[in-house]
Amino acid sequence: MSFHFRAKKNSDPRVNERIASSEVRVIGIDGKQLGILNIRDALNAAEDAGSDLVEISPEANPPVCKIIDYGKLKYQEQKKKNQAKKKQKTIEVKEIKIRPGIEKHDYGVKMKALSKFIDGGNKVKITMRFRGREMEHQNLGFNLLKKLEEEVAEFAKVEVKPKIEGRQIMMVLVPSK
Repeated sequence: MSFHFRAKKNSDPRVNERIASSEVRVIGIDGKQLGILNIRDALNAAEDAGSDLVEISPEANPPVCKIIDYGKLKYQEQKKKNQAKKKQKTIEVKEIKIRPGIEKHDYGVKMKALSKFIDGGNKVKITMRFRGREMEHQNLGFNLLKKLEEEVAEFAKVEVKPKIEGRQIMMVLVPSK
């Protein structure tokens, strides 16, 4: 039995002696161009500055390298990734289950939960389950969902209109902001 493993593409930039090109365009530690140098001179310039020679644009001809502290560069990239991750908002789909013959108080409790979910920036799936002969009175369920839709119109909008799925009616609300 033989296994074939695909080599993981190394996304890290080449640094110092790993740079394969014989000539490189060099950007100094201050951000100014030093011009096209052979790799030996570029490495010596980086060593004199007490930093690393990092290949930042390998596909260019000749490749572009920058004299910079590699550890600092990696740290800044990780920091940017973490900031981007922090700003990302995951939208969850919350579900509220109701019945066609729901009492007024229970309806109020469900509405309070719905507004809390919507204010949190989440989608809300409302499921109305029918039992037994209640299936004959689906119009009651649709009327109740229509009433609910009108009550939440100021802070939520319908993403998926009420539709029948088996023995239940389902609809999805999203924040209107």
